[in-house]
Amino acid sequence: MKPSLDVTAVIAASPDAVMKAFFDPAALRAWWQVTRSVTTPRTLGPYALEWAPTELRDELLGRLGGVFRGIVVECRHGDGFLVADAVWLPPDGDPIGPMALRVTFRSEGESSTRIRVTQTGYEESARWRRYYEVIGFGWQRALASLKALLEK
Repeated sequence: MKPSLDVTAVIAASPDAVMKAFFDPAALRAWWQVTRSVTTPRTLGPYALEWAPTELRDELLGRLGGVFRGIVVECRHGDGFLVADAVWLPPDGDPIGPMALRVTFRSEGESSTRIRVTQTGYEESARWRRYYEVIGFGWQRALASLKALLEK
């Protein structure tokens, strides 16, 4: 089975508010610790995020942080978006990609949203396997931070 990412969370906020947090530079800094971003919520818009390199080094990936970039190929406000041709450019080492990042939103109850994040793309290698191990934990933390931000 090919490694991939599939994480969900329920956030007490509207789908529109959750979606905005994925494209607003101030929100991205607050919940995802992004240092710079260029994101446009429309078809063929850029989706580029940068994080400061970490001091700690992973034995296979090197330092974490760097740049994640792709192209928004599908964007339905309040429903979700798809970033294709996505690549992670780590601070050290070769890029990992291409891959696809899909984020979907579904109303749950009167004032909550179920968010689902999936990421696919894989080439058989130890680096790709490690990448999915690391981002799984990273997405769990990021969605908890997004939840804290939007529910405060």
